[in-house]
This record gives sequence, structure tokens and C-alpha cells, in this order.
Amino acid sequence: MFTYHCLNPIASVGLEKFTELYNKTEDLKDADGVLVRSASVHDIELPDRLLAVARAGAGVNNIPLDKCAEKGIVVFNTPGANANGVKELVIAGMLLASRDIVGGINWVKENCADPDIAKTAEKAKKNFSGTEIQDKKLGIIGLGAIGVKVANVAKSLGMEVYGYDPYVSVDAAWNLSRDVKHVLNVDQIYENCDMITIHVPLMEATKGMLNADAISKMKDGVVLMNFARDLLADENAIIDGIKSGKVKKYVTDFPNPTTAGVEGCIVIPHLGASTEESEDNCAKMAVRQMMNYLENGNIVNSVNYPNCNMGVCTQAGRIAIFHRNIANMITKFTAIIGDSGINIETMLNKSKGEYAYTLIDIENPLNSEIIKALENIDGVFRVRIIK
Repeated sequence: MFTYHCLNPIASVGLEKFTELYNKTEDLKDADGVLVRSASVHDIELPDRLLAVARAGAGVNNIPLDKCAEKGIVVFNTPGANANGVKELVIAGMLLASRDIVGGINWVKENCADPDIAKTAEKAKKNFSGTEIQDKKLGIIGLGAIGVKVANVAKSLGMEVYGYDPYVSVDAAWNLSRDVKHVLNVDQIYENCDMITIHVPLMEATKGMLNADAISKMKDGVVLMNFARDLLADENAIIDGIKSGKVKKYVTDFPNPTTAGVEGCIVIPHLGASTEESEDNCAKMAVRQMMNYLENGNIVNSVNYPNCNMGVCTQAGRIAIFHRNIANMITKFTAIIGDSGINIETMLNKSKGEYAYTLIDIENPLNSEIIKALENIDGVFRVRIIK
């Protein structure tokens, strides 16, 4: 039996995926797995029995990844589960930036008491006119699950689409419209596109990439959109660009004091994944991944450990070893197991940065001495017996 705890309300359609092997606990210290959305895990004391944290969403800045890794706690996220919801908001952002829809709606509210509002509107509407997005050039930085969906919809809307992603996956490439121009240098996006949207993860290499230097290479009157992470953009540089006329509009889904209420900034209150469908999809995906890991030791979509899948164990037992990604670890594992007269049927070792994960299926039952010997190897964080 396994127990799980929810740090945030999780969609019931996801929790319903748990089988009779699972019980919900209201006490974190009794949990094998934790489901979370936006709650901060940084200041929470993680119990020793905790095996997994599943984030029902993509961003994991609310979770201490290294701390979890060094306790042998796998952190999952759900990439792509909310991609359609974000895609639709990006398209809405393009329309809001091209035509002053919000300004027009606000004008109607302000003049709602005017008995001749229809006639007055005909004179006032010229103040809210804009441009169409058809035939405009859209640049997409990052062709992951969201970027590909945005690209394909933009093509269907008659836009000329440029895509930049040096690490585009095979799946993304297959799903991408053949009419999207895949460029090899991000400067080609900056120099050619009327509208630019960014869909890359926040890392040191991408932090602040929409900066003054990048903006200087862009066309006058460019529209910038950020529905990924606020820190991908140097927003002070963008505001300077708006004041100079270089940037026509900045559309962001991340309100903060820098952009809130600033002329030229369309600031949305982080609604990208705030749809019933996105929340349901994230919950279902998070639960499936947690169950597969707790029951089989398989890792899919972890952000602190490598993906590792050996299916369902059909042997006498399966060992999961969490350890540092350093030399000779496999030799030490196999020596301990072999010296105990146990035959290894299948083994899989994967690494991700500083951390590694090894799954071993064995033909004979384990004993506590072998487990203790594995745990005592320098660089091992945790040894878990799956079966």
C-alpha cells in the first residue's frame, strides 16, 4: 500500500486514477508521494519516507530540486499537459496586442449611460483601431509542446512563422508544420519578425535573454510576448523599448510591479494554464507518473533524475539506487550483488547532471545485509526495494 498527500487542491479526475493500492493522508510525514501545484516546498521538512513529489504543472521553482535529489526523492512535472491552454492564451495575446480590444471594451463601460452610445461609438472607434495578424511574421523561440502548437495555429491564421530551437525534439519536429521556417540563429528571429513569443525553460543561459541587445536587433514596432517565465525578459529594457517606440507592445502572463499598469504593457494575471482542461490534464499526468514510479521504479518526466523505464518487474526483485554521477558506481553495485550469489537479470543506469539512477532486476531475493552494503557506498543517496 502507498499513501499520498496533496499540498494544493488537485483535480478530482486525477485523484480518481489512484487504485486501491493508494490511500490519501492529511499528514505529510506519512506520505510516500506528494502532489503539488503552486505551494512552496522549500521550507517544508521532507520526511525520510517520502519517495516522490509530483508537480501538476510545468514550472518547478517552488520545489528544492537538489535537496530532493540528495534525499533520493524524485520530482516530476507534467510538460505538455497544459500546452493547449497556454497556446490559446498566446493567440489571444497576439490579438490583444494587434487591436486595442481592451481599450474599446473599457470605453463602452465608461460610456454605458450614454443613450446614443451606438452613434457615439462610430466616432470613437477610430481611437481603438489596429492591425490584422494575417501575413505578419511571427517568431517563436522554443519549439517544445507549446511552441509547436502556437506555430501550427499561427500558420493556419495566415502568418509567416519562424521557429528557433537548437534542441528541438524528434516528436516536436514531427508535429511541426512543414511550412514553419526553422532558423538556426535566434538573431534571424529578432531581425525579421513583427511579433516574437518565447517558450523556453528558465535557466542561466536563458535568463534575461530578451534584453537591450536583443531588442536593438529587432524591427521597429515589434510585439513581444512572454507566456513562459518572467525572468526570461529584462523587463526594464523592454519598457525602455516601449518608450522609444522600438517595442509596440509587451504581452506578459506574469504581473509584477515593473510592468503592471505601464503604458504599452498588456499584463495578464498568470492565466496560461488556468483552464479546467489544463488542470485536469496535469492532475491525471502527475498521478500516472507517480503511480508508475512508486509501483515499478520507472521515472518519466523527472526534473532532478533521468528518465528510466524497465517496465514491470517479472523477476524476484527490483532494486532502485539513487547516487551521484561518478565513476565506478556500477562496478561497486554489481560486485556486492554478485559476491552474494545473486544473479542480475537486467540493469539500466541513466544520469542527469550530477545525479544518476540505477534499476536492477535480480533473479534471487535480497537480504538486509546486501541493502545495507549498497547504502554504505560513498555517493549513494538511497536504496529502494521495489519488489
